[in-house]
Amino acid sequence: MTIDTTPSGSLATLATPVPESGLVSDLVVVGAGVMGAWTAYWAQVGGGRRVTLLDAWGVGHSRATSGDETRIVRAAHGDDRLYTRWSRRALQHWAHFEERWGLRLFEPSGVLWFGGRADGFEARSAETLAAESVPYEWLTPADVAARWPQIATADGMEAALYEPEAGVLYARRGVQAVVSAFQDEGGTFALAGVRPGRGEGGRLLEVIDERGHSWTGDQFVFCCGPWLPRVFPQLLRDVIRVTKQDVLYMGPAAGDSRFQVDSIPTWCDYDAAYYGVGSTAANGFKIAPDRLGPVFDPSRGERSVDPESARLVRAYLRRRFPDLALAPVVSSRVCQYESTPDSHFLIAPHPGYENVWLAGGGSGHGFKHGPRIGEYLVRRMDGLPEGAQEGDEEHRFRIGPRVPGSGLRTAGDEMAAAWDLF
Repeated sequence: MTIDTTPSGSLATLATPVPESGLVSDLVVVGAGVMGAWTAYWAQVGGGRRVTLLDAWGVGHSRATSGDETRIVRAAHGDDRLYTRWSRRALQHWAHFEERWGLRLFEPSGVLWFGGRADGFEARSAETLAAESVPYEWLTPADVAARWPQIATADGMEAALYEPEAGVLYARRGVQAVVSAFQDEGGTFALAGVRPGRGEGGRLLEVIDERGHSWTGDQFVFCCGPWLPRVFPQLLRDVIRVTKQDVLYMGPAAGDSRFQVDSIPTWCDYDAAYYGVGSTAANGFKIAPDRLGPVFDPSRGERSVDPESARLVRAYLRRRFPDLALAPVVSSRVCQYESTPDSHFLIAPHPGYENVWLAGGGSGHGFKHGPRIGEYLVRRMDGLPEGAQEGDEEHRFRIGPRVPGSGLRTAGDEMAAAWDLF
């Protein structure tokens, strides 16, 4: 595989081998998004395994949840200490492999949270960050205006939480780099859209594609992102919902560098349910409504942005980034969330197959955790303990039952109501 590391940030299409029908592996991982890629990598470098990684459209493809240019990495997760720990460990992995592979994977922009309430998500997060010794700053609106005058603070901003060590991950580039490293370690990647095939005695024996090609394994992990509930509809139809999420890129005025990623922090507005990233590789200022969109077909859904999303974005820009309120939309993207009712990930054994694990339900905050999710999953598959400090992960990552409602991501407090509408 080759990855284009030119300053434009564009990536070459990864070369994929012809599907190797009949290939026998110790582990078959289905889905080469961030969870599947890191699971395959850790399993391969752990030694002694023959690992095969399969994906229907290729690594970082346009339908994939992991296929966009950027994703936010932040440690603030309200009062949830486990995700704060996981985020920090994952960021250590991203930074380590950035240096090892000589490839820019992380942009240290910092992350700024706009707080509208004294007792809101930001305050709870600050307490958790302090308890976990994660650097942060608590800023007044005047502090924010002094540092970043391009941000308007007069309308409803009570305070702001700043994470100086957080920032932006290059999503597609990162996933492609992990799969390339996996292949360098001896792993096999094949382009194939598969489903479970024959089973026997409580074990899955193979996965097969529509042409009848099969891949046999001792163990299987399905990390299929928004396709996971389609692969296991009876099991997961009420556990993961797939929704359409619009992303817009605004074009600043000529010569205006104030909205580039090195001039403005990545930002999140928890209560208003918006987030954004400064321009990377001159692609525009990224902004997205973070509420759950309509139910979406990740395979056949048209990836055109709803005009209402543009209207809502402009209304928000007038409030917080007024100099961009009349800027043109220079690019747009439709992604998707695959959300669980409580926003916790799904990382669990299949109840009907003793040799099958499921991983998914990124719920809009999963990408940054990818290295840690893969690491955790491989350890669980190997029967290794995770340590007492991790606490309730086996319970929270179970298939179900789950209670709607969570504060893990922006718009999290609307999750219960939104879930009931589907």
